[in-house]
Amino acid sequence: MGNVGLLFVGAVLFLNGLLLLGRVDAKSAAVFNLFVGGLQVLTPTYLIFTAGDDHLKILAASGIYLFGFTYLYVGIVLLAGIDNICVGYYSLFVAIVALGYSFVNFHLFKDYPFGVIWLYWAFLWFLFFLLLGLKKKGLSDYVGWVTAIEGWVTGVIPAALLLSGYWKHTTEIAIALGAFGVVVFAALWPLTRNTRQSAPTESAGSTGSTS
Repeated sequence: MGNVGLLFVGAVLFLNGLLLLGRVDAKSAAVFNLFVGGLQVLTPTYLIFTAGDDHLKILAASGIYLFGFTYLYVGIVLLAGIDNICVGYYSLFVAIVALGYSFVNFHLFKDYPFGVIWLYWAFLWFLFFLLLGLKKKGLSDYVGWVTAIEGWVTGVIPAALLLSGYWKHTTEIAIALGAFGVVVFAALWPLTRNTRQSAPTESAGSTGSTS
């Protein structure tokens, strides 16, 4: 069930990346954020209620709420046109907690690919904090590209492999994910330099969008 949710997390990240890049309408993206946010709250609730006394299953499911609440929050903010600074500071909370889930996946679950994927998410949500919490508007294009790419790399592709039974050779997958993230996200930084330099200063009370 969680793998199905992961597939749609990939979709919403891809669309939110396009939103940050100015390619899709904010209200249209808001509706899809509400759909996925609802799914990502119902899914862990079901998994936790059916886990019994298995604390490891409960622990694994609990992290999904971090993202479910993000998408619900973003959907409401975009539809209501209210300030998104609190979404930014919530994203900082998610980024910090995601580091803990990465540690758990590496050392407790021995799930090395998802240990790396949680690092991806920690990095992305920290970018949301910079963009929305600290109003670093010049990062919009960089964050948009990172968001869209992570939608495929951390959501759609892993979900497809897991659902089809091709999620194998996990150590090699973890190494490939780590190398891909470092190379691609580092390469994107100079490629978005012009938009960072030309972006106007954004006041703390303005509204915007995120993942």
